Amino acid sequence: MSALIGVVGDFNPKNPTHRLTNEALDHVRLPFEWVPTDAIEDEPEKRLAAYHGIWIAPASPYRSMDGALSAIRYARERGVPLVGT
Repeated sequence: MSALIGVVGDFNPKNPTHRLTNEALDHVRLPFEWVPTDAIEDEPEKRLAAYHGIWIAPASPYRSMDGALSAIRYARERGVPLVGT
């Protein structure tokens, strides 16, 4: 079973960095899901528990900066691999 990556950000198909993020993860054959920032802020433990790693997507502004920061805090406090771009 491959590690599932949670890409924290507010996906916009018109944003080239978002498309390139998808391409990079597809290239290395890692399964991933985009996690909207506004879905994280109240319950990061519940929303992020399924992911083996978290990638904080480029191209803010985020709909919820608190959600993005909650995801970072969640990963750091639990030793979940985290990449920020």
